[in-house]
Amino acid sequence: MKGVVTGSDLSTKEKKLLFWASFLSLAAAGVGFAFRIAKQGDYGKEFTLTYQEVGQIMGASFWPIAVTMIGFSLLVDRTGYKRPMYLAFLLQAGSGVLFYMADDYSGLYYASVCAGLGHGIVEAVINPVCAAVYPKNKTTRLTILHAAWPAGLVGGTLLIMGADWAGFTDWRLHGLFILIPAVAYILMYRPCRLPVDERVRAGVTFKAMLQQIGFLSATLASMLLVYELGNALGFRTEQDWLRNSVIIGVVIGAAFGAYVKSLGRPLFFLMCLLMIPVATAELSTDSWIQKLVGPSVKDLGINASFAIVFSAGVMLVLRVFAGGIMKHISPPALLSISGLLSAIGLYWLSEAEVGQAVFIAFLIYAIGQTYYWPCILGFTAERYPEGGALTLNTVSAMGLLSLGVIGNPILGVEFDKEIHAAMSEKDAVFTEIATAQKDFLGTPHDSINPVVLVTANEDENENGILDRDENSGGLDTDAKAKLAAAWAYMDGLSEGENVELRGLYDVEDEKAGRRVLVYATRFPIILVIVFGIIFLYFRSKGGYKPIELTEEDGT
Repeated sequence: MKGVVTGSDLSTKEKKLLFWASFLSLAAAGVGFAFRIAKQGDYGKEFTLTYQEVGQIMGASFWPIAVTMIGFSLLVDRTGYKRPMYLAFLLQAGSGVLFYMADDYSGLYYASVCAGLGHGIVEAVINPVCAAVYPKNKTTRLTILHAAWPAGLVGGTLLIMGADWAGFTDWRLHGLFILIPAVAYILMYRPCRLPVDERVRAGVTFKAMLQQIGFLSATLASMLLVYELGNALGFRTEQDWLRNSVIIGVVIGAAFGAYVKSLGRPLFFLMCLLMIPVATAELSTDSWIQKLVGPSVKDLGINASFAIVFSAGVMLVLRVFAGGIMKHISPPALLSISGLLSAIGLYWLSEAEVGQAVFIAFLIYAIGQTYYWPCILGFTAERYPEGGALTLNTVSAMGLLSLGVIGNPILGVEFDKEIHAAMSEKDAVFTEIATAQKDFLGTPHDSINPVVLVTANEDENENGILDRDENSGGLDTDAKAKLAAAWAYMDGLSEGENVELRGLYDVEDEKAGRRVLVYATRFPIILVIVFGIIFLYFRSKGGYKPIELTEEDGT
């Protein structure tokens, strides 16, 4: 193909510059994630958010990734890979500025959305570019590329911890740290030549690419996307939104399947489904890691933020040196082993009491989650090369989309339920006046409304307006009356009773972290079983083998 740049046309120097520019662009997303993990407690407390709301803000940085990742996968072959990266830079840098300016839940939510949109474009570009530049070594190079994610987590967390130590504790300033890697990668991309996708080079048609997705995966993506967009953009129906999202998703998927005349690849669809427990086991657990492991490391005198540094550091090292491991084990086998290690680590963390046990359990957990994402990307790139950028990015998008819709909120919901159940046993009167009913995926559950604990003279955001006034604004008459009655009850407690109640709440809030760790083990257990079956399937067929495209495949 005359005038088209392929991976083999690039010099070694050009490949390195392009690879490390891609590395930094994903690291920028990791820095943003580190900020949201480290400071979610700070902005959650300042704006008196429930754990579910904090989880929704975190989730808002993930589901938009699916929108731009899938959307740009359909466009990059026509636009080229460089121009989308300029837009990604604007969105990622803009997210830091929006976090700096946020003054309520909505501001935080849309800053996260902006970060997610930029992250999605980054993934839509760097994954197929890496596969195109290194067609003979996809899984290993994608694994090394995705070491950028833990590198961003480590770097971002250390920057935040360093800033806190130096006295710069304002979480808004920390949100601007994403600008450091963002500016660096966009300057590196400017001189780069970016190659075409492997599918384009082989002459596989656009429709043949779409057929890899087919009805099955298009339906799953549509259901999740419609559900979350309805919640985020306010066009959801008041009742039965989950059911309606399923119906709309099936209609969209059926129309797509009819157009491309394909059901889709069943094993690829299974990979998309498995990204739900993968995302929950890896990124959702990381999102809540400070709350989850805080009780275990508290008595060791260790900052809970160090948990992310340690976990990401282990992941970083193991991914960088992935080449040696990948030579001896197939992706399905490694994914099954990873699930087993994650489950053991999480359960052990829920029981560990002493320093050495906590350290070993957390090390096992960190090793377990290392290869989830890059191995599935590598598996997809090696087994479905005809799908080009679309299959590679769709499977990743399903994980990130399910993370925003299911993974992050479900752990937040479990926290809320555990605390509510514990407080119901310890102080039934308080629990009754503080209960707020929430809804998750069409299922109601009870939680403790943290606004009830706001004191009569509290002005945590120092804007001159008492937080009670701010939190009662915009409520309907019944909700405002219930909240006023709850505050009246709290104000009627003696000083000793008030201190005892708040101390009890803090204790149960801490204990909930251990119980949620046990709950979280179910997700890696699913991976152990299913990837084990996939490994045995390939073994029965003579072993796992990558599929390589040639120009004849497009004819």
